[in-house]
Amino acid sequence: MKGLLGKKIGMINFFDESGNSIAATVIEGGPCTVVQVKTVEKDGYQAVQLGYIERKEKNTSKPLLGHFGRAKVIPQRVLREFRDFENEVKEGDQIGVELFEKGERVKITGLSKGRGFAGVVKRHGFRGGPKTHGQSDRHRAPGSIGQSSYPKRVFKGLKMAGRMGHKRVTIENLEILKIVPERNYLLVKGGVPGARNSIVEIRK
Repeated sequence: MKGLLGKKIGMINFFDESGNSIAATVIEGGPCTVVQVKTVEKDGYQAVQLGYIERKEKNTSKPLLGHFGRAKVIPQRVLREFRDFENEVKEGDQIGVELFEKGERVKITGLSKGRGFAGVVKRHGFRGGPKTHGQSDRHRAPGSIGQSSYPKRVFKGLKMAGRMGHKRVTIENLEILKIVPERNYLLVKGGVPGARNSIVEIRK
């Protein structure tokens, strides 16, 4: 397992060697700081804790200041753990996009865009009611949600209106099209969950 924290920059058209246009997402991968190395003997499992984006000490709580001070690193805004890290690292090391190679497949996790309260047509793709035969107010309604005689209740998990988006989403098997080490950029094929400048996790 290899892992890195990054920031979604946006999407571009990427042209390959044959001149084909490919929709690609630009991600600023790192540089991340190794804040803690967890071992099976001490913690019960093997993992590497990475920090991303420096923060001011005055905006950091005392317990976190102690955590960063023990590792002798600058306080970080985002902390994530990556289990079974295949590279040998120690606390204080800097990790960047050189961790990955062109053509490698990765899975990327991010927080999807929040859409607020949405109806069933937008949220679940319902067709809606008929426009005629006296149906003046049923155009985007869900229709019947239960039965009258049996079981006389609404089933759990029924698709209904509600809050849409703002969930942790993972997209797997994304190909790395290009790496720009001098700017810490990764170009991956296709779309990535989240808005611009949102934090993403990149895993092999």
